[in-house]
Amino acid sequence: MVDKEWYKAWFNSAFYHKLYFERDEKEAQRFILTLLKHLKVVPGSSILDLACGRGRHSKFLAEQGLHITGIDLSIDSIEYAKGHEKENLHFYQHDMRLPMWINYFDYAFNFFTSFGYFATRREHDDAVRTIAKSLKPGGIVMFDYLNVHYVEENLVHDEIKTIDSTQYEIHRWMDEDHFYKKIIVTDPSLSSPAEFTEKVAKLGLGDFTDMLSFQGLQVMEVFGDYDLKDYHVRKTPRMIVLGRKGEAVG
Repeated sequence: MVDKEWYKAWFNSAFYHKLYFERDEKEAQRFILTLLKHLKVVPGSSILDLACGRGRHSKFLAEQGLHITGIDLSIDSIEYAKGHEKENLHFYQHDMRLPMWINYFDYAFNFFTSFGYFATRREHDDAVRTIAKSLKPGGIVMFDYLNVHYVEENLVHDEIKTIDSTQYEIHRWMDEDHFYKKIIVTDPSLSSPAEFTEKVAKLGLGDFTDMLSFQGLQVMEVFGDYDLKDYHVRKTPRMIVLGRKGEAVG
């Protein structure tokens, strides 16, 4: 059985960051620049980086002359990120399911499938509500999520990765509602292998459309990769959803 709050221990682990983020930053930065250009984001805009981790996207966004607020559930990640704070870059430990700023941000970005982790649909709805309320009227949200049908058809069940002296034995499977990934970590610093299991909800475009609509957000565009090419339900690896908050009335 997977711990319903599995992400708390895993995202606080140094092995998590080593596995996922000690990689070439060029793709992530190119995506950010492409996104900013597409959205015509002007310098000085306020952006919420939701589930920011150690702040790698936040730092690059701040370098573009934007005012960035990064939030994450992981205390360790936020403590690390705070070492990079400056006038236009701030980090806070916060649970995205809980209320925060109201009508404050021009944009809210959620990168790298940093969503779909909660045990219930209600909790995901709570997170979308937080985002919706945090945006100014007319503000825009971006979800960078996996494409469920693509992953279903291209799932690599077993894999071993070695990064420096750390070995990751990875096993993937799925059921009707979730994808699972068991990661067995072997490292000289550990007396015995450590095990972590990820669980990510199979949220499709219809799910995002419904969740956003319920909170007063309308889906504007959907893209299938980091070059913002057209989304295809089975052929593209990502599902990048852009939604807009309704304008204030009166």
